[in-house]
Amino acid sequence: MLHGRDTETAALDELLAGARAGRSGVLVLRGEAGIGKTALLEHAVAAAGGLPVLRGTGVEFEAELPYAGLQLLLRRAMGSLAALPVPQRRALRAAFGLDAEAASEPMFVGLAVLSLLSDHAGDGGLLCVVDDAQWLDRASTDALVFAARRLDAEGVALVFAARDGEGSFAAPGLPELRLGPLAEDAALALLAERGGARADAVRAQVLAQARGNPLALLELPLAQAAGAYGAAAAAGALPLTTRLQMAFHGQVSHLPPGTQTLLLVAAADHTGDPDILVRAAGVLGVGVEDLPPAQEAGLVYVDDEDRLRFRHPLMRAAIHQRAALPDRLAAHRALAEAADPVRDPDHRAWHLAAAATGPDEAVAAALQRTAGRARERSGHAAASAAYERAARLSTDPAARVERLLLAAESASEAGGIARARAFAAEAAKAAALAADGGPASGTSGTGHAEPEPTESVADALGGASTGPTAHTGGTKGAGPGRTVPAGGSARAALDRVRGRTAYVRGLADFWEGDFAAAHQLLLRGAASAAREDPVAAARMLVQATHTAWYLGDAEVSGTMERLAALELPRDAPVRAVTDFLVRALGPGSAAGDPPDVGEAAAAARAARGGRVDPRDLVMLCGVGLALGQDAAAHDLAVALAEESRENGGVGRLTTILFFRAEAELFDGRCDEAFATASEGLRISRDSGQRQWVSQLSSALAHVAAVRGDEDACRELADEALASGTGTSMAPGAPWAYWSQGLLELGLGRTQFALDRLSLLTGPSVRHHISAMRSVPDLVEAAVRLGVPERADEPLARFEAWAARSGQGWARALVARCRALRARDAEAEAYFTQALDEHEPHRRALESARTELLYGEWLRRARRKSEARGHLKAALDTFERLGARPWADRARTELGASGASVTTGQEAAGGGRSVAEEAGLTPQESQIVRLAARGLSNRDIAAQLFLSPRTVGHHLYKAYPKLGVVSRGELAPLFPAD
Repeated sequence: MLHGRDTETAALDELLAGARAGRSGVLVLRGEAGIGKTALLEHAVAAAGGLPVLRGTGVEFEAELPYAGLQLLLRRAMGSLAALPVPQRRALRAAFGLDAEAASEPMFVGLAVLSLLSDHAGDGGLLCVVDDAQWLDRASTDALVFAARRLDAEGVALVFAARDGEGSFAAPGLPELRLGPLAEDAALALLAERGGARADAVRAQVLAQARGNPLALLELPLAQAAGAYGAAAAAGALPLTTRLQMAFHGQVSHLPPGTQTLLLVAAADHTGDPDILVRAAGVLGVGVEDLPPAQEAGLVYVDDEDRLRFRHPLMRAAIHQRAALPDRLAAHRALAEAADPVRDPDHRAWHLAAAATGPDEAVAAALQRTAGRARERSGHAAASAAYERAARLSTDPAARVERLLLAAESASEAGGIARARAFAAEAAKAAALAADGGPASGTSGTGHAEPEPTESVADALGGASTGPTAHTGGTKGAGPGRTVPAGGSARAALDRVRGRTAYVRGLADFWEGDFAAAHQLLLRGAASAAREDPVAAARMLVQATHTAWYLGDAEVSGTMERLAALELPRDAPVRAVTDFLVRALGPGSAAGDPPDVGEAAAAARAARGGRVDPRDLVMLCGVGLALGQDAAAHDLAVALAEESRENGGVGRLTTILFFRAEAELFDGRCDEAFATASEGLRISRDSGQRQWVSQLSSALAHVAAVRGDEDACRELADEALASGTGTSMAPGAPWAYWSQGLLELGLGRTQFALDRLSLLTGPSVRHHISAMRSVPDLVEAAVRLGVPERADEPLARFEAWAARSGQGWARALVARCRALRARDAEAEAYFTQALDEHEPHRRALESARTELLYGEWLRRARRKSEARGHLKAALDTFERLGARPWADRARTELGASGASVTTGQEAAGGGRSVAEEAGLTPQESQIVRLAARGLSNRDIAAQLFLSPRTVGHHLYKAYPKLGVVSRGELAPLFPAD
């Protein structure tokens, strides 16, 4: 019986009831050590009845091993692995080390977890419990939280227990329940039930010291009876966690020496594997015959998989932490000797590191290989920890610098910004000392100075550099983890190190929104790398182009000058990208014909000097949109998105989806843009990409502005603007300002519209894609207010941009702007030109807006019969697109022209899309659109990062709303898809 936990057990029982009914649920139990989290998990398991149960636990000693916790949790569900879609299966096999050739993409691993849990639940439900989640490795945590956020209709109850104050289990957005101390009556009941602390004085002392902690209430009486801790503990001078450790360890200290040794080996091991324990124990002269006393004392047990388990996680920690240092080192040495160097090299390396008493190059090299394997499995946090530990154990100064660099780069990829900065700074300092002839690192914490560097140190540093997009992790030629040097001086080697550290620090600043600092660091890094590694320098400058975009025209031009000055190998894939950027944005670019996005992408893919980095191609999408090549940029974004879904790289999918959504907005396809941006926003929130949360929120604000949804537009614009800092604007600010201005213009609040749109005319923002595209709206607002001169300079820039783009739709918008500012016959000629240039089937919204403006002009010229045709065409298009403010305006004008029209209220619904009219949720809308294209539930699930069961659940809810009974009836409802 759990005393005083009625609320908590009720929450768990509700989760289990939901799982049996096919509803998924998640709960995170948080609290201090011993507060009862494990007991509540046991209650859930006992109450599960016939539900299958998956159990896992985090172990402190394996927190640096990527996917170790996940592998132990899912071992019973791996029978469903073959049924997963190929990308998920490949990613999970790679994550678990079952496929050395495949790459492990974290989001695909998370989706594979979701699919496995769904399949294992079957039709009856599943309980999945994870204890000590704060000790899960980062990769396992990310995968489980990713899956947890997407649980819906699978019948999975997922419960985590995480301890306060140690490790970390970040699970934002998941429901939490914090466990507090037991009330006095519940504490007394627990003591009475277990028969502990019978004497009043002893009971009072235990109650005072335990302070409502259930584990303390159970363990302190046993420790007191055994005299396990002295006067200090009795006086309450020690913190609770220390008292519990002493209580646990006091029960061990009375066991036979052989049993204590065996328990220490088991505490230092993460697996509970009997074969490993027997081999390691044998090294120390003990064996299974020493186990029974611990079992009889109730300290350990053998589970149904024949693995040795401690009765409580604190027992393991207490035994390991309170063991004498020589005994602890001996246990880790024994486990390293017992580990198979071929099948289990990573655990062997970490045990060797735990047993090391000073610098050891062989152990450092083994850890570096472990880090390389972790990185290949996308375990970047684990890789960073292994590289750091390898650096501390290094005796070779050059290898130490290289390992610190790799630790910094891996920490950066894992999102550990503070750690990345620290490692990069330490690497730069060590390299500078080596270049000047001083010690590369001082000491490694043992008091032993490392060898003086020589010229070969510089060679090794230079040869190890692989640039900002590829890092070495294995061993080649000249030494551990280093390639054979190509030669070079100490100063050149130092330049390489400075380039790599600047790249790490620049990315950190970029992600934090400090664009100015990021830009300067990337420029500095590129300058350091330019001579020895121009390809690495080029990639830094490609990234610097992105940071410059948030700073202004001058920064973009300066970056292009540096990029143009680089001498790159003709067959380097990045060269096609840099040539495109320089021709598009560089000095004199306005005078020549713009480069073609499709041709540049094809050239990069066809280059023979290596495989093109997809991150380089992504930049082509953004700059292609800046040139007005919307269709080509959209096609490239679609292709890159499909490649990312199939082959990994989901982390960059948010960038791609933003560019795709932009192209769809420019094309007037608001429903598609809404679906694209919504998916990107979900991913960016899950992965903590604050920049893209801002950008994609602003794109969705634009959709809301077109539809006239004031509340949604303002809420999304506010979210987009919230990520700005004191030194930099929010990444989504330009789109947010345009969205706000467009909303006000559509609703007839012209002064407010002009005020917002004018924010996009300043030198620091006017080069942005959305700022340039907003100029026609600025012109309309200025003309309506009688201040057309407010738009003179922006219109001149827009006309020059449109002429260079060579796009018919851009010429149409220029003609429309000129028509608004002209008089009489000249205005009509411009309106006619605009309508001739428009392609209504490609950019229906802009074409309809031109029809509306021309119809308004004709009505004011008293040519009402001519006006009615244009106004009716505009109204029909606005209603089809769901552009309600514009439809209302067209309807009003049509009525003023003498036509018989329905009122706005009578036409309600006429301007709504099928999905809106049916009342579909955004996720239901996405799913039915994909189903209308003929995709299966499993295909849809793979695209939207859901489980097939959740897809089926949403289709089941959507069919009655749409008035259909099968997916075959969906295609006619969504013909545009």
